[in-house]
Amino acid sequence: MKAFVVEKYGDATTMRAAGVPDPQVGAEDVLVEIHAAGVNPLDVRIRNGDFKAFLPYRLPLVLGNDLAGTVVQVGPSVTRFSVGDEVYARPGKDRIGTFAERIAVHQDDLAAKPVTLTMSEAASLPLVALTAWQALVERAQVQPGQKVLVHAGAGGLGSIAVQLAKALGAHVTATASTAKVDLVKELGADEVIDYRTQDFTELLDGYDVVLDSLGGENLAKSLGILRPGGQAISVAGPPDPAFARELGANPVLRLAMTALSARTRRQAKRLGVRYSFLFMKASGDQLRELTPLIDAGNIRPVVDRVFPFDQTLQAMEYVEKGRAKAGKVVVSMT
Repeated sequence: MKAFVVEKYGDATTMRAAGVPDPQVGAEDVLVEIHAAGVNPLDVRIRNGDFKAFLPYRLPLVLGNDLAGTVVQVGPSVTRFSVGDEVYARPGKDRIGTFAERIAVHQDDLAAKPVTLTMSEAASLPLVALTAWQALVERAQVQPGQKVLVHAGAGGLGSIAVQLAKALGAHVTATASTAKVDLVKELGADEVIDYRTQDFTELLDGYDVVLDSLGGENLAKSLGILRPGGQAISVAGPPDPAFARELGANPVLRLAMTALSARTRRQAKRLGVRYSFLFMKASGDQLRELTPLIDAGNIRPVVDRVFPFDQTLQAMEYVEKGRAKAGKVVVSMT
């Protein structure tokens, strides 16, 4: 089958189209014919080798972390799905590879596609929707009336997180550039901070939760707008000891992650707030909880551009260079 593979870690020149064997289907696996695949900054970072210390993929690697498609085969122990079902998923981190014609996904990581969405719309959601759910519902346990700040509210993650936080009953503030303020308001944000002309640290205070996708100075400044006991959850900040334990990392890697996040954790402790790093996990069950919100219109995908499958390399470049105006980029096989 045709796929886009990373031959060695590095820049865009290390990825190419190739013919690869069809996936092997295990007892609890579902073979999916992929109709569309989301393109994420995570794909760029995996290709660059940013996560090779704790995600040691065997190269060459088929890249891609989101999919929507149709079931074409099921393993003998599969109970949830049948041939012909329309599904969407973020495969488990050890079994990525959605930039391909087919993929085998464990049944636990798969869910029925929202009926109101096209394949391209559905493919844009799993990774960012699961990240938002795991941050706001699973970890922060956001309650009605709480104050939530979502950075980069027009981005792939931010655009979904704003809608989810609003659906949870929170007072939602988001940051965005001048041109994207109106879009983020349309997504449900109660307040939008134009980061080009405004400093969120001068305008905000007493927040319960910050969802950070930028890291660095932005994360450090975010700690200061939290109420005592509030928490900052980052997908771009330094990995912390809890993540190292969850990963089952070796002692050297655990020490490295502890050291990397030491400054941020010290700052949080001094302010009486909490910091945690989030690397999302695949979950069909959580997608099934999100699907009713999607079909009811409480969460709608924001798709910036759809590329044909044979232009996957161009789609990667588009994401890498930050050309998307809002939301997600998708490649479509049909």
